[in-house]
Amino acid sequence: MTNYALLCDQLEEFLKEEPFYVPALSNASALLMDTLPDLNWAGFYLIRGERLVVGPFQGRPACIHIPVGKGVCGTAVKRNETVLVPDVHAFPGHIACDSASNSEIVVPIHDNSGSVLGVMDIDSPRMDRFSQDDREGLERFVTALEKHLMWKDPM
Repeated sequence: MTNYALLCDQLEEFLKEEPFYVPALSNASALLMDTLPDLNWAGFYLIRGERLVVGPFQGRPACIHIPVGKGVCGTAVKRNETVLVPDVHAFPGHIACDSASNSEIVVPIHDNSGSVLGVMDIDSPRMDRFSQDDREGLERFVTALEKHLMWKDPM
């Protein structure tokens, strides 16, 4: 079982060092990939207009653009809620960026006003990989990101 309290503490240390979103999300995706077992992709999509655009990630090459409302990531944005999918092949409109993915969890990321800025997307080659504990732990992970991320380059 993943120790999400420790994972969030590790993330907070990275964010104290560098809150600018590019390096912060890069290290966050590496932390997820290194800590959570049975993953084949961990990363972020960021909103640009009516689409999500791939951001920092760890894993195989990914879809670059996902329309809001399409696939698991676009659905999470449209609903403004976490979407946990035990079997992506049974999810209506699933976008198969990596044919090895069998389950997925996507958590929206918000700004201070509550608007969705993007999503954290995690895929596994294992069916039914993500539990309710994972959902709650990953939502806490995103909350830590939301508290500390700086979306504009400070330079």
